[in-house]
Amino acid sequence: MITTKRIKLIACCISVVIACSCAAVAADSENYNEGVFTEMVNPEIPMKASLAGETVNLDRIDMAERLDRELTSIVYGHSNTSLVLKRANRYFPMIAPILEQNGVPVDFIYLAAIESSLNVRAYSRANAAGLWQFLAATAKQYGLEVNDEVDERYHPEKSTLAACKYLKAGYKKYGHWATVAASYNAGMGRISGALEKQLVDNSFDLYLNEETSRYVFRFLAMKMVLENPRAYGYCLTAKQLYQPIACKEEAVSGSVASWSQWARDRGISYAQLRELNPWIRASSLTNKAKKTYTVKIPITTELYRSKRKHTVWNKKWVK
Repeated sequence: MITTKRIKLIACCISVVIACSCAAVAADSENYNEGVFTEMVNPEIPMKASLAGETVNLDRIDMAERLDRELTSIVYGHSNTSLVLKRANRYFPMIAPILEQNGVPVDFIYLAAIESSLNVRAYSRANAAGLWQFLAATAKQYGLEVNDEVDERYHPEKSTLAACKYLKAGYKKYGHWATVAASYNAGMGRISGALEKQLVDNSFDLYLNEETSRYVFRFLAMKMVLENPRAYGYCLTAKQLYQPIACKEEAVSGSVASWSQWARDRGISYAQLRELNPWIRASSLTNKAKKTYTVKIPITTELYRSKRKHTVWNKKWVK
């Protein structure tokens, strides 16, 4: 039987334990408040910036705040921004020359970065696909093949050429690259209608839905970070950047009964074939039209870190 004296003793012990626990929590809380948080530094917003060779005046409060929102989001979205930076080393060497050769400012490499995070296999809820996130109808309009067996929205080079056609058509219409960028998100019809109704001549002065209103500033913010990532705390080494993969090319003008067998006959796996040729969308190719497709076959030494050299497209990307 538990005596009254023993009950009092147990109660006393419980009180002591609770008191000690509260004191420990209080001490931990004090230490937590004193030094656990890392100092958060907000990116500085300049008074002006350059985008596609045009000056963006950021003196106006709404302009500065819109850029601040996107720059802060990208700088502190560490996981995605790090991946974009790594992928840029693989894809920018391919994208930039195509833009230059077609008369499009090289800054539009950063538009691809915000469109797809440079994920060549990206597919959105709106059914947009590839590096440049083309909808199927728009892709066909600008010369890309889209069907169950071949989808050139996933072809890095061809989709970049199609993007150039769209961007140049936009510049012919607006004469202002930032407005062209806005139209890439919203469509030329919507931007043209908004410009006419709101009696302004560029997208910065338009009242638009939130996504499009943010879009050009996200484009600018991505440029600022990827041009000089170390200024925003991103410190990578050359070995951490994703490398371009050198390939041999083979023309295919007929049908392919099995891409798996085709790949095996050339010493690579089906997975490697699809990785380097994401425009292939089925296990076989009918090709009734006898169209010629260029298929990339990776050079074996390019597939192993221990056997290849590491290149850096922008020296500011590494320590």
